[in-house]
Amino acid sequence: MARRKIIAGNWKMNMTPSQAVELCNTLKDLVVTDEADVVYCVPAIDIIPVVEAVKGTNVEVGAENMYFEDKGAYTGEICASMLVDAGVKYVIIGHSERRDYFRECDCLLNKKVKKALEAGLTPILCCGESLEQREMGVTMDWIRLQIKSDLVGVTADQVKGMVIAYEPIWAIGTGKTATTQQAQEVCKGIRDCIAEIYDTDTAEAVRIQYGGSVNAGNAAELFAQPDIDGGLVGGASLKADFGKIVNYK
Repeated sequence: MARRKIIAGNWKMNMTPSQAVELCNTLKDLVVTDEADVVYCVPAIDIIPVVEAVKGTNVEVGAENMYFEDKGAYTGEICASMLVDAGVKYVIIGHSERRDYFRECDCLLNKKVKKALEAGLTPILCCGESLEQREMGVTMDWIRLQIKSDLVGVTADQVKGMVIAYEPIWAIGTGKTATTQQAQEVCKGIRDCIAEIYDTDTAEAVRIQYGGSVNAGNAAELFAQPDIDGGLVGGASLKADFGKIVNYK
């Protein structure tokens, strides 16, 4: 099965609304491609101006987080229907920074995944191990636990439309990158885990990204691997070089 690549920028807590629009204008002609889906996952305050700024382009907009309730007394949170109404198509769920800094557990993330799917959003579900876990040799045990926990109650058809992002925590924002072999090995392990939970067809359909210091210099080699279907790009998505990552061939 030929899976279409998906290259998403995770802006994190960067870019004021005016800066976001300026970046969109800078990248507009650089990220044009027929070969991959391109997504900007932006801070909540930037969503509406960025949706406007990318109208008529090949870029879709994603959110960096959401809550699992429909509405109510949850000060500071944003629900799925708000994102949909604003024009958002994707949402990052379970990024290591959310898991670590904000103590988001797999039970919570499972609720978020199901709510996103219910609303018609495409979750970009993140998973990954710390340096200590890699050195202990429990990388796949840990990631399999994350995947299995986060997908409880999610159907095979829903998983086929999802995106899973493998992000080794030790390679996020550190300048370190997993070797191509390491990245491919874990992404294949994730696909094998999906086949085990569901079936081979589901595993072959789901798109699996690599994230962790992806840049213009390593994108082509990473994305050429059989189980890596694009990237979730951090700092490099805030620069003109993001166009080189999108057009990596």
